[in-house]
Amino acid sequence: MKRVGRPGLSDGQREELWRRFTAGETFTAIGRALGKHAGSIFGVVAGRGGIAPPPRRRASGALTREEREMISRGLAARDTVRAMAQALGRAPSTVSREIIRHGGPDAYRAVEADAAAWSRARRPKSCKLAS
Repeated sequence: MKRVGRPGLSDGQREELWRRFTAGETFTAIGRALGKHAGSIFGVVAGRGGIAPPPRRRASGALTREEREMISRGLAARDTVRAMAQALGRAPSTVSREIIRHGGPDAYRAVEADAAAWSRARRPKSCKLAS
């Protein structure tokens, strides 16, 4: 997936960049604070047209980290998929797909599953015809 701007800025640095930019700091001052060249800062800002991106948030229907932890604990306790789904208030198919998507019952790890789901949810995505 292509990121806007030059590589090398972490998510935390990008948040700091936009906070400083909207506060009116110059590209040079922002670059000094982040340890980057002013051209790198300009590339990120220009790529978004000077408009800060909205903060990322989970879709309302997506599983939360706590729900994934409950699935992991249920797998360790050898609970059935239906029992886990009922405890979560989710459909059994949702729990089953989650387990299969992230390594199966023997390899499922809640933290890794949550991180993978969060990275897959990034936008923009290439359209299906292009891929």
